[in-house]
Amino acid sequence: MARINTNVSALTAQRGLAKSQKSLSDTLQRLSSGLRINRGADDPAGLIASEGLRSEISGINQAIDNSSRASNVISTAEGALGEVASLLLNIKQLVVQAANSGALSADEIAANQLQVDSAVDSVTRISNTTTFAGLQLLNGSLDYVTSGVNATDIKALHVAQANFGANTTIPVQINVVTSAQTAELRYAASSISAPVTLEITGNDGVDVLTFTANTKTSAIAFAVNRISDATGVTASVAVASNAASGIIFHSGGYGSKSFVSVTAQTGTFQTQDSTGAVKSRSTGRDAVATVNGALTVGDGLNIKLNTASLDMDLTLDQAFGAGQTSFSITGGGALFQLGPKVSSNQQVNIGIQSVAASKLGDADVGFLNDIVTGGNSTLVGGNARAASQILERAIRQVAVLRGRLGAFEKNTLDTNMNSLSVALENVTSSESSIRDADFAAETAALTRAQILTQAGTSVLATANSTPQNVLSLLGH
Repeated sequence: MARINTNVSALTAQRGLAKSQKSLSDTLQRLSSGLRINRGADDPAGLIASEGLRSEISGINQAIDNSSRASNVISTAEGALGEVASLLLNIKQLVVQAANSGALSADEIAANQLQVDSAVDSVTRISNTTTFAGLQLLNGSLDYVTSGVNATDIKALHVAQANFGANTTIPVQINVVTSAQTAELRYAASSISAPVTLEITGNDGVDVLTFTANTKTSAIAFAVNRISDATGVTASVAVASNAASGIIFHSGGYGSKSFVSVTAQTGTFQTQDSTGAVKSRSTGRDAVATVNGALTVGDGLNIKLNTASLDMDLTLDQAFGAGQTSFSITGGGALFQLGPKVSSNQQVNIGIQSVAASKLGDADVGFLNDIVTGGNSTLVGGNARAASQILERAIRQVAVLRGRLGAFEKNTLDTNMNSLSVALENVTSSESSIRDADFAAETAALTRAQILTQAGTSVLATANSTPQNVLSLLGH
Protein backbone atom coordinates (compact mmCIF):
# COMPACT_ATOMS: atom_id res chain seq x y z
CA MET A 1 0.00 0.00 0.00
CA ALA A 2 1.30 3.45 -0.91
CA ARG A 3 0.32 6.03 1.74
CA ILE A 4 1.75 9.45 2.44
CA ASN A 5 -0.42 10.74 5.34
CA THR A 6 0.89 8.13 7.77
CA ASN A 7 4.44 6.81 7.45
CA VAL A 8 4.30 3.75 9.70
CA SER A 9 7.82 2.71 8.75
CA ALA A 10 9.16 6.08 9.90
CA LEU A 11 7.29 5.75 13.20
CA THR A 12 8.80 2.31 13.73
CA ALA A 13 12.26 3.63 12.89
CA GLN A 14 11.78 6.59 15.26
CA ARG A 15 10.79 4.27 18.10
CA GLY A 16 13.82 2.06 17.56
CA LEU A 17 16.09 5.09 17.23
CA ALA A 18 14.71 6.63 20.45
CA LYS A 19 15.29 3.37 22.28
CA SER A 20 18.85 3.13 20.97
CA GLN A 21 19.54 6.76 21.91
CA LYS A 22 18.21 6.19 25.44
CA SER A 23 20.41 3.11 25.76
CA LEU A 24 23.36 5.13 24.51
CA SER A 25 22.58 7.96 26.96
CA ASP A 26 22.31 5.55 29.90
CA THR A 27 25.57 3.85 28.96
CA LEU A 28 27.36 7.17 28.63
CA GLN A 29 26.02 8.23 32.05
CA ARG A 30 27.31 5.02 33.65
CA LEU A 31 30.69 5.39 32.02
CA SER A 32 31.01 9.06 32.99
CA SER A 33 29.92 8.53 36.62
CA GLY A 34 31.38 5.07 37.13
CA LEU A 35 28.10 3.98 38.72
CA ARG A 36 25.62 1.42 37.51
CA ILE A 37 22.87 3.00 39.67
CA ASN A 38 22.63 6.77 39.25
CA ARG A 39 18.95 7.15 40.16
CA GLY A 40 16.21 5.03 41.62
CA ALA A 41 14.80 4.07 38.23
CA ASP A 42 18.04 2.33 37.28
CA ASP A 43 17.52 -0.39 39.96
CA PRO A 44 15.06 0.37 42.77
CA ALA A 45 15.86 -2.71 44.86
CA GLY A 46 19.59 -2.31 44.28
CA LEU A 47 19.38 1.36 45.33
CA ILE A 48 17.73 0.43 48.64
CA ALA A 49 20.38 -2.20 49.39
CA SER A 50 23.19 0.12 48.30
CA GLU A 51 22.01 3.03 50.48
CA GLY A 52 21.84 0.72 53.50
CA LEU A 53 25.39 -0.44 52.86
CA ARG A 54 26.58 3.15 52.34
CA SER A 55 25.09 4.08 55.71
CA GLU A 56 26.97 1.19 57.31
CA ILE A 57 30.20 2.19 55.56
CA SER A 58 29.85 5.74 56.86
CA GLY A 59 29.34 4.46 60.42
CA ILE A 60 32.29 2.06 60.20
CA ASN A 61 34.60 4.79 58.90
CA GLN A 62 33.64 7.06 61.78
CA ALA A 63 33.98 4.21 64.28
CA ILE A 64 37.54 3.62 63.05
CA ASP A 65 38.27 7.35 63.47
CA ASN A 66 36.71 7.24 66.97
CA SER A 67 38.86 4.27 67.94
CA SER A 68 41.98 5.97 66.62
CA ARG A 69 41.20 9.14 68.59
CA ALA A 70 40.45 7.11 71.71
CA SER A 71 43.82 5.40 71.28
CA ASN A 72 45.48 8.83 71.12
CA VAL A 73 43.70 9.87 74.32
CA ILE A 74 44.80 6.73 76.14
CA SER A 75 48.37 7.09 74.84
CA THR A 76 48.49 10.68 76.12
CA ALA A 77 47.27 9.65 79.56
CA GLU A 78 49.62 6.66 79.70
CA GLY A 79 52.59 8.82 78.70
CA ALA A 80 51.87 11.23 81.53
CA LEU A 81 51.47 8.33 83.95
CA GLY A 82 54.91 7.11 82.86
CA GLU A 83 56.36 10.41 84.06
CA VAL A 84 54.48 10.10 87.34
CA ALA A 85 55.90 6.60 87.77
CA SER A 86 59.43 7.92 87.16
CA LEU A 87 58.92 10.63 89.79
CA LEU A 88 57.65 8.08 92.31
CA LEU A 89 60.67 5.87 91.73
CA ASN A 90 62.98 8.85 92.28
CA ILE A 91 61.15 9.68 95.50
CA LYS A 92 61.51 6.06 96.61
CA GLN A 93 65.30 6.31 96.18
CA LEU A 94 65.39 9.48 98.26
CA VAL A 95 63.30 7.86 101.01
CA VAL A 96 65.48 4.75 101.15
CA GLN A 97 68.57 6.94 101.21
CA ALA A 98 67.16 9.04 104.05
CA ALA A 99 66.49 5.87 106.05
CA ASN A 100 70.26 5.41 106.18
CA SER A 101 70.35 8.03 108.94
CA GLY A 102 73.53 6.64 110.47
CA ALA A 103 75.47 7.74 107.40
CA LEU A 104 73.59 10.95 106.53
CA SER A 105 73.67 14.26 108.31
CA ALA A 106 70.54 16.18 109.19
CA ASP A 107 71.33 18.65 106.40
CA GLU A 108 71.49 15.85 103.82
CA ILE A 109 68.15 14.46 104.97
CA ALA A 110 66.69 17.96 104.78
CA ALA A 111 68.02 18.25 101.22
CA ASN A 112 66.32 14.97 100.37
CA GLN A 113 63.12 16.33 101.84
CA LEU A 114 63.31 19.36 99.54
CA GLN A 115 63.68 17.08 96.53
CA VAL A 116 60.74 15.00 97.70
CA ASP A 117 58.60 18.15 98.07
CA SER A 118 59.47 19.23 94.54
CA ALA A 119 58.78 15.79 93.05
CA VAL A 120 55.43 15.49 94.82
CA ASP A 121 54.46 18.95 93.52
CA SER A 122 55.37 17.76 90.01
CA VAL A 123 53.11 14.73 90.39
CA THR A 124 50.16 16.97 91.23
CA ARG A 125 51.09 19.38 88.42
CA ILE A 126 51.06 16.54 85.89
CA SER A 127 47.70 15.43 87.24
CA ASN A 128 46.26 18.92 86.76
CA THR A 129 47.79 19.75 83.36
CA THR A 130 47.53 16.54 81.34
CA THR A 131 44.95 17.30 78.65
CA PHE A 132 43.89 16.15 75.18
CA ALA A 133 42.19 18.82 73.05
CA GLY A 134 41.06 20.55 76.25
CA LEU A 135 39.89 17.32 77.93
CA GLN A 136 41.37 16.84 81.41
CA LEU A 137 42.65 13.27 81.71
CA LEU A 138 44.29 12.73 85.11
CA ASN A 139 42.69 15.18 87.52
CA GLY A 140 39.69 12.96 88.30
CA SER A 141 37.34 14.45 85.70
CA LEU A 142 37.05 11.03 84.06
CA ASP A 143 36.57 9.11 87.31
CA TYR A 144 33.17 7.73 88.33
CA VAL A 145 30.86 9.52 90.74
CA THR A 146 29.26 7.44 93.50
CA SER A 147 26.66 8.15 96.15
CA GLY A 148 25.46 6.36 99.24
CA VAL A 149 28.80 4.72 100.06
CA ASN A 150 28.83 3.87 103.77
CA ALA A 151 32.34 4.62 105.03
CA THR A 152 31.84 2.30 108.00
CA ASP A 153 31.23 -0.62 105.62
CA ILE A 154 33.49 0.16 102.65
CA LYS A 155 36.93 1.54 103.38
CA ALA A 156 38.07 1.98 99.77
CA LEU A 157 36.25 1.83 96.43
CA HIS A 158 37.45 2.03 92.86
CA VAL A 159 35.27 1.66 89.76
CA ALA A 160 37.29 0.89 86.64
CA GLN A 161 34.46 0.43 84.14
CA ALA A 162 30.70 0.85 84.19
CA ASN A 163 28.27 0.56 81.29
CA PHE A 164 25.21 2.69 82.01
CA GLY A 165 23.35 1.84 78.79
CA ALA A 166 20.05 3.70 78.83
CA ASN A 167 20.18 4.13 82.62
CA THR A 168 21.36 7.20 84.48
CA THR A 169 22.59 5.31 87.54
CA ILE A 170 23.89 1.84 88.36
CA PRO A 171 22.81 0.46 91.75
CA VAL A 172 25.31 -1.84 93.44
CA GLN A 173 24.11 -4.29 96.09
CA ILE A 174 26.77 -6.15 98.10
CA ASN A 175 25.93 -9.10 100.30
CA VAL A 176 28.88 -10.46 102.29
CA VAL A 177 28.13 -14.13 102.90
CA THR A 178 31.40 -15.00 104.65
CA SER A 179 33.51 -12.39 106.40
CA ALA A 180 37.27 -12.14 105.96
CA GLN A 181 39.47 -13.15 108.89
CA THR A 182 43.09 -12.96 109.89
CA ALA A 183 45.12 -16.06 110.56
CA GLU A 184 44.82 -16.93 114.24
CA LEU A 185 46.48 -19.23 116.77
CA ARG A 186 45.57 -19.48 120.44
CA TYR A 187 47.58 -20.55 123.50
CA ALA A 188 45.23 -21.30 126.39
CA ALA A 189 47.32 -20.69 129.50
CA SER A 190 48.18 -17.75 131.68
CA SER A 191 51.90 -18.56 131.69
CA ILE A 192 54.42 -21.16 130.57
CA SER A 193 55.60 -23.77 133.01
CA ALA A 194 59.01 -24.49 131.45
CA PRO A 195 61.54 -22.56 129.31
CA VAL A 196 60.64 -22.41 125.64
CA THR A 197 62.15 -21.02 122.44
CA LEU A 198 59.52 -19.93 119.93
CA GLU A 199 59.93 -19.42 116.20
CA ILE A 200 57.43 -16.74 115.19
CA THR A 201 56.75 -16.65 111.43
CA GLY A 202 54.44 -14.42 109.43
CA ASN A 203 54.13 -12.88 105.98
CA ASP A 204 56.90 -10.36 106.67
CA GLY A 205 59.51 -12.76 108.04
CA VAL A 206 60.62 -14.96 110.90
CA ASP A 207 62.16 -14.31 114.32
CA VAL A 208 63.01 -16.37 117.40
CA LEU A 209 62.13 -15.52 121.00
CA THR A 210 63.23 -17.36 124.17
CA PHE A 211 61.23 -17.26 127.41
CA THR A 212 62.01 -18.59 130.88
CA ALA A 213 59.72 -20.69 132.99
CA ASN A 214 56.67 -18.98 134.50
CA THR A 215 56.71 -16.17 131.93
CA LYS A 216 53.26 -14.61 131.77
CA THR A 217 51.34 -14.60 128.49
CA SER A 218 51.15 -10.81 128.72
CA ALA A 219 54.97 -10.69 128.61
CA ILE A 220 55.02 -13.07 125.64
CA ALA A 221 52.48 -10.90 123.81
CA PHE A 222 54.57 -7.79 124.53
CA ALA A 223 57.69 -9.46 123.14
CA VAL A 224 55.89 -10.66 120.01
CA ASN A 225 54.48 -7.18 119.35
CA ARG A 226 57.94 -5.67 119.69
CA ILE A 227 59.07 -7.61 116.61
CA SER A 228 55.78 -7.46 114.67
CA ASP A 229 57.32 -5.18 112.03
CA ALA A 230 59.79 -7.96 111.21
CA THR A 231 57.36 -10.89 111.27
CA GLY A 232 53.93 -9.46 110.50
CA VAL A 233 52.53 -11.24 113.58
CA THR A 234 50.81 -9.49 116.47
CA ALA A 235 49.64 -10.91 119.79
CA SER A 236 46.98 -10.02 122.30
CA VAL A 237 46.03 -11.32 125.71
CA ALA A 238 42.58 -12.90 125.92
CA VAL A 239 40.50 -13.93 128.91
CA ALA A 240 38.63 -17.18 128.41
CA SER A 241 35.22 -17.98 129.85
CA ASN A 242 36.87 -19.84 132.70
CA ALA A 243 38.85 -16.71 133.59
CA ALA A 244 42.12 -18.35 132.54
CA SER A 245 44.26 -15.94 130.59
CA GLY A 246 45.53 -16.88 127.16
CA ILE A 247 47.29 -15.39 124.19
CA ILE A 248 46.09 -14.99 120.61
CA PHE A 249 48.51 -14.65 117.68
CA HIS A 250 47.19 -12.78 114.63
CA SER A 251 48.53 -12.28 111.14
CA GLY A 252 48.93 -8.69 110.02
CA GLY A 253 46.62 -9.11 107.02
CA TYR A 254 43.34 -10.74 106.13
CA GLY A 255 42.67 -13.60 103.77
CA SER A 256 44.10 -16.92 102.65
CA LYS A 257 47.44 -15.35 101.70
CA SER A 258 48.05 -14.33 105.30
CA PHE A 259 49.41 -16.83 107.78
CA VAL A 260 50.88 -17.14 111.25
CA SER A 261 53.14 -19.89 112.53
CA VAL A 262 54.28 -20.46 116.12
CA THR A 263 56.67 -23.35 116.56
CA ALA A 264 58.51 -24.42 119.73
CA GLN A 265 62.14 -25.09 118.85
CA THR A 266 62.81 -26.14 122.43
CA GLY A 267 60.29 -26.90 125.11
CA THR A 268 56.55 -27.29 124.68
CA PHE A 269 54.14 -24.63 123.41
CA GLN A 270 50.90 -26.08 122.05
CA THR A 271 48.67 -23.76 120.03
CA GLN A 272 45.20 -24.21 118.52
CA ASP A 273 43.40 -22.63 115.58
CA SER A 274 40.00 -20.92 115.85
CA THR A 275 38.19 -24.29 115.64
CA GLY A 276 40.09 -25.74 118.59
CA ALA A 277 42.26 -28.08 116.52
CA VAL A 278 45.89 -28.37 117.63
CA LYS A 279 47.99 -26.61 115.00
CA SER A 280 51.20 -24.64 114.82
CA ARG A 281 50.29 -22.83 111.59
CA SER A 282 47.07 -21.13 110.53
CA THR A 283 45.93 -19.19 107.46
CA GLY A 284 43.33 -16.46 107.18
CA ARG A 285 40.00 -16.51 105.36
CA ASP A 286 38.88 -14.56 102.30
CA ALA A 287 35.59 -12.74 102.20
CA VAL A 288 32.87 -14.30 100.04
CA ALA A 289 30.18 -11.99 98.70
CA THR A 290 27.63 -11.46 95.96
CA VAL A 291 27.72 -8.20 94.01
CA ASN A 292 24.44 -7.54 92.19
CA GLY A 293 23.79 -11.27 92.42
CA ALA A 294 27.17 -12.37 91.03
CA LEU A 295 29.19 -14.52 93.43
CA THR A 296 32.78 -13.43 93.99
CA VAL A 297 35.51 -14.75 96.27
CA GLY A 298 37.63 -11.92 97.57
CA ASP A 299 41.26 -11.52 98.43
CA GLY A 300 41.08 -10.96 102.14
CA LEU A 301 38.95 -7.84 102.62
CA ASN A 302 39.23 -6.94 98.94
CA ILE A 303 36.29 -7.82 96.68
CA LYS A 304 36.52 -7.54 92.92
CA LEU A 305 33.82 -7.79 90.26
CA ASN A 306 34.58 -7.91 86.54
CA THR A 307 31.58 -8.24 84.24
CA ALA A 308 30.59 -6.73 80.89
CA SER A 309 28.57 -4.04 82.66
CA LEU A 310 30.67 -3.35 85.77
CA ASP A 311 34.33 -3.65 86.71
CA MET A 312 35.10 -2.55 90.25
CA ASP A 313 37.02 -3.45 93.37
CA LEU A 314 36.45 -2.43 96.95
CA THR A 315 37.92 -3.00 100.39
CA LEU A 316 35.60 -3.85 103.25
CA ASP A 317 36.12 -2.35 106.66
CA GLN A 318 37.64 -4.81 109.14
CA ALA A 319 34.66 -4.45 111.48
CA PHE A 320 32.00 -4.99 108.79
CA GLY A 321 31.80 -8.79 108.96
CA ALA A 322 28.88 -10.43 107.16
CA GLY A 323 25.88 -8.44 106.00
CA GLN A 324 24.62 -6.15 103.26
CA THR A 325 25.59 -2.72 102.03
CA SER A 326 24.76 -0.77 98.88
CA PHE A 327 25.59 2.34 96.90
CA SER A 328 25.01 3.82 93.45
CA ILE A 329 27.22 4.90 90.56
CA THR A 330 25.62 8.14 89.41
CA GLY A 331 27.84 9.22 86.53
CA GLY A 332 31.34 9.97 85.32
CA GLY A 333 33.77 7.92 83.31
CA ALA A 334 35.04 8.33 79.76
CA LEU A 335 32.59 7.10 77.11
CA PHE A 336 34.08 5.85 73.84
CA GLN A 337 31.84 5.12 70.84
CA LEU A 338 33.62 2.23 69.12
CA GLY A 339 30.94 0.82 66.81
CA PRO A 340 29.01 2.08 63.75
CA LYS A 341 25.72 2.21 65.69
CA VAL A 342 25.03 4.30 68.78
CA SER A 343 24.06 1.60 71.26
CA SER A 344 25.40 0.48 74.63
CA ASN A 345 26.86 -2.77 73.25
CA GLN A 346 29.03 -0.75 70.87
CA GLN A 347 30.28 1.67 73.52
CA VAL A 348 32.92 1.33 76.24
CA ASN A 349 32.97 3.41 79.40
CA ILE A 350 36.11 3.43 81.56
CA GLY A 351 37.19 5.50 84.52
CA ILE A 352 40.53 7.23 85.00
CA GLN A 353 41.09 8.29 88.57
CA SER A 354 43.11 11.28 89.71
CA VAL A 355 46.82 10.83 90.32
CA ALA A 356 47.20 13.97 92.41
CA ALA A 357 49.33 13.58 95.54
CA SER A 358 46.22 13.70 97.72
CA LYS A 359 44.75 10.68 95.87
CA LEU A 360 47.76 8.34 95.65
CA GLY A 361 47.92 6.03 98.65
CA ASP A 362 45.05 5.05 100.93
CA ALA A 363 43.64 5.50 104.38
CA ASP A 364 45.63 2.56 105.77
CA VAL A 365 49.15 3.81 105.10
CA GLY A 366 48.47 7.45 104.25
CA PHE A 367 48.60 9.54 101.10
CA LEU A 368 51.46 10.88 99.04
CA ASN A 369 50.99 14.44 100.27
CA ASP A 370 51.73 13.16 103.80
CA ILE A 371 55.44 12.86 102.94
CA VAL A 372 55.94 16.54 102.04
CA THR A 373 57.13 19.07 104.58
CA GLY A 374 54.45 19.52 107.24
CA GLY A 375 52.94 16.09 106.62
CA ASN A 376 52.72 13.13 108.95
CA SER A 377 55.34 10.97 107.21
CA THR A 378 58.22 13.31 106.39
CA LEU A 379 61.86 12.37 106.10
CA VAL A 380 62.98 15.15 108.40
CA GLY A 381 60.57 13.79 111.00
CA GLY A 382 62.27 10.40 110.88
CA ASN A 383 59.30 8.68 109.21
CA ALA A 384 61.14 7.00 106.35
CA ARG A 385 59.37 3.68 106.97
CA ALA A 386 55.90 5.22 106.76
CA ALA A 387 56.94 7.21 103.66
CA SER A 388 58.22 4.04 102.05
CA GLN A 389 54.90 2.25 102.64
CA ILE A 390 53.00 5.16 101.09
CA LEU A 391 55.27 5.15 98.05
CA GLU A 392 54.94 1.41 97.54
CA ARG A 393 51.16 1.77 97.56
CA ALA A 394 51.28 4.77 95.20
CA ILE A 395 53.69 3.05 92.79
CA ARG A 396 51.40 0.03 92.62
CA GLN A 397 48.32 2.19 92.01
CA VAL A 398 49.98 4.01 89.12
CA ALA A 399 51.31 0.74 87.69
CA VAL A 400 47.86 -0.87 87.85
CA LEU A 401 46.28 2.15 86.16
CA ARG A 402 48.92 2.13 83.42
CA GLY A 403 48.42 -1.60 82.91
CA ARG A 404 44.65 -1.22 82.71
CA LEU A 405 44.88 1.61 80.17
CA GLY A 406 47.47 -0.35 78.20
CA ALA A 407 45.23 -3.42 78.16
CA PHE A 408 42.29 -1.29 77.02
CA GLU A 409 44.34 0.20 74.19
CA LYS A 410 45.80 -3.13 73.06
CA ASN A 411 42.92 -5.53 73.60
CA THR A 412 39.96 -3.23 72.92
CA LEU A 413 40.94 -0.30 70.73
CA ASP A 414 43.54 -1.96 68.50
CA THR A 415 41.49 -5.11 67.97
CA ASN A 416 38.39 -3.01 67.36
CA MET A 417 40.15 -1.03 64.61
CA ASN A 418 41.41 -4.25 63.02
CA SER A 419 37.95 -5.80 63.11
CA LEU A 420 36.30 -2.67 61.71
CA SER A 421 38.87 -2.47 58.92
CA VAL A 422 38.02 -6.01 57.80
CA ALA A 423 34.30 -5.23 58.01
CA LEU A 424 34.84 -2.05 55.99
CA GLU A 425 36.55 -4.01 53.21
CA ASN A 426 33.73 -6.55 53.00
CA VAL A 427 30.87 -4.05 53.18
CA THR A 428 32.53 -1.76 50.64
CA SER A 429 33.03 -4.71 48.31
CA SER A 430 29.35 -5.61 48.63
CA GLU A 431 28.24 -2.04 47.96
CA SER A 432 30.56 -1.79 44.98
CA SER A 433 29.19 -4.95 43.39
CA ILE A 434 25.69 -3.49 43.58
CA ARG A 435 26.26 0.13 42.60
CA ASP A 436 29.48 0.44 40.62
CA ALA A 437 29.50 0.12 36.83
CA ASP A 438 31.24 -2.77 35.08
CA PHE A 439 33.32 -0.89 32.51
CA ALA A 440 33.92 -3.99 30.38
CA ALA A 441 30.19 -4.58 30.04
CA GLU A 442 29.38 -0.89 29.63
CA THR A 443 31.93 -0.31 26.85
CA ALA A 444 30.46 -3.29 25.00
CA ALA A 445 27.00 -1.83 25.51
CA LEU A 446 28.30 1.55 24.29
CA THR A 447 29.53 0.03 21.04
CA ARG A 448 26.20 -1.73 20.53
CA ALA A 449 24.22 1.44 21.28
CA GLN A 450 26.36 3.50 18.91
CA ILE A 451 25.86 0.99 16.09
CA LEU A 452 22.12 0.79 16.72
CA THR A 453 21.86 4.58 16.83
CA GLN A 454 23.71 4.94 13.52
CA ALA A 455 21.64 2.16 11.97
CA GLY A 456 18.43 3.66 13.30
CA THR A 457 19.32 7.05 11.87
CA SER A 458 20.01 5.47 8.48
CA VAL A 459 16.78 3.43 8.57
CA LEU A 460 14.77 6.51 9.56
CA ALA A 461 16.22 8.41 6.62
CA THR A 462 15.19 5.56 4.32
CA ALA A 463 11.72 5.41 5.84
CA ASN A 464 11.29 9.17 5.40
CA SER A 465 12.24 8.93 1.70
CA THR A 466 9.84 6.05 0.97
CA PRO A 467 6.69 8.27 0.47
CA GLN A 468 8.49 10.15 -2.29
CA ASN A 469 8.04 7.04 -4.49
CA VAL A 470 4.35 7.95 -4.76
CA LEU A 471 5.33 10.80 -7.10
CA SER A 472 6.16 8.28 -9.81
CA LEU A 473 2.51 7.20 -9.77
CA LEU A 474 1.49 10.77 -10.64
CA GLY A 475 3.57 10.73 -13.77
CA HIS A 476 6.29 13.00 -12.55
